[in-house]
Amino acid sequence: MTFPHTTRAAIVAEARGWIGTPYRHQASLKGVGCDCLGLVRGVWRNCIGDEPETPPPYAPDWAEAKGDETLVAAALRHLVPVAGDGFGAGDVLLFRWRDGFVAKHVAIASGERTMIHAHDGAAVCEIALAPWWRRRLAYAFRFPGVSV
Repeated sequence: MTFPHTTRAAIVAEARGWIGTPYRHQASLKGVGCDCLGLVRGVWRNCIGDEPETPPPYAPDWAEAKGDETLVAAALRHLVPVAGDGFGAGDVLLFRWRDGFVAKHVAIASGERTMIHAHDGAAVCEIALAPWWRRRLAYAFRFPGVSV
């Protein structure tokens, strides 16, 4: 499958356009509501094109209930893996809440030291990629068609 060309700057600008969108589990509508996956899905739609697959319904505790690396598997199907410390602006970051847990949180890097994400109880925001987050970073991916 071929993808339209897009830039890191376009992805970051689109992600920033979601800032202030309230957290809504399983949603993906800018200004209305989204969860962390919904943010990435919305950025994909607006920068890459149609979503490659529709995620199945999932409970807030989906990772704990199944223990499968579902999010990682989906990322490997549709995104380009990036070396752990080699991520840049516009790349997708996956986090584990604790060692031994599955990766279940996703964000978009807005720079080397910042990211944009949706978190339960808060609106989409841009935050520092502080040491707490860096310790939990498990994977990094690039959107397809993005110039490096």
